[in-house]
Amino acid sequence: MTPPVLEARGLHFGYEPGRPVLTGADLVLHPGRRVAVLGPNGGGKTTLFRLLAGALAPDAGEVLLDGVPVRRSRAGRTALRTAVQLVLQDPDDQLFAATVAQDVSFGPVNLGLDEATVRASVDGALAALDLTHLADRPPHLLSFGQKKRVAIAGAVAMAPRLLVLDEPTAGLDPAGVEALLDTLTALEAGGTTPVLSTHDVDLAHRWAADVAVVVDGRVRTGPADAVLGDPDLLRTARLGPAWAPAVHRLLRAAGFDASPRSAAELHALLDGQALNRAPG
Repeated sequence: MTPPVLEARGLHFGYEPGRPVLTGADLVLHPGRRVAVLGPNGGGKTTLFRLLAGALAPDAGEVLLDGVPVRRSRAGRTALRTAVQLVLQDPDDQLFAATVAQDVSFGPVNLGLDEATVRASVDGALAALDLTHLADRPPHLLSFGQKKRVAIAGAVAMAPRLLVLDEPTAGLDPAGVEALLDTLTALEAGGTTPVLSTHDVDLAHRWAADVAVVVDGRVRTGPADAVLGDPDLLRTARLGPAWAPAVHRLLRAAGFDASPRSAAELHALLDGQALNRAPG
């Protein structure tokens, strides 16, 4: 596996004295490896993301970028912001400019890039999120799903290596969720690795290679199948069981060699009669 882009080591953080949110959280993020972060409401997912992106400073522990601890200096923050972009759950927390294009240009402009480079970055981000036709629209007049895409485009315009998305599918209808996942796949092809938080264990299972569960101030990380197949961990994190691991067990028990990761994949297998008996 390639060396990590970003790593959290032993992060401790609390908003109030004596009320810690994180008490030794560890997380390693590798380029090209999808990670979904799960946990109960108020369990620390958003806090972890803000610490990773440099929006908060840990009370103890450290964040490392390419193996080097991130310093709270201007140069350190700029290096982190260039490599890692955070998109918040509510797009209204991030959108403020008069037009979509102006909003998307904010990051590149503040990096001091020349006008031609800014324009190219904005045009590329708008095209990637299918927003070119909305470039001159005021963000506050857009739908919720469109606002989410604008917030993501603003992060994409920075050409980050990691795109950290806090509950990106919240408030989207099923078609909007699929469109977002298609967009993330396209961004991956361009060299940006997405990391997202969600309460949807089935989405995490079918999308992510690894799952990180934030619970009791710490982070439990592992392959999606293993973590989401641990009922005790899911109960502790106030999460329901994932659908796919149970289906996989049922198919194996029936002698079939198939591992659908979504209901759509299962229906496709059934419709195509592609379920093969496992050897032996």
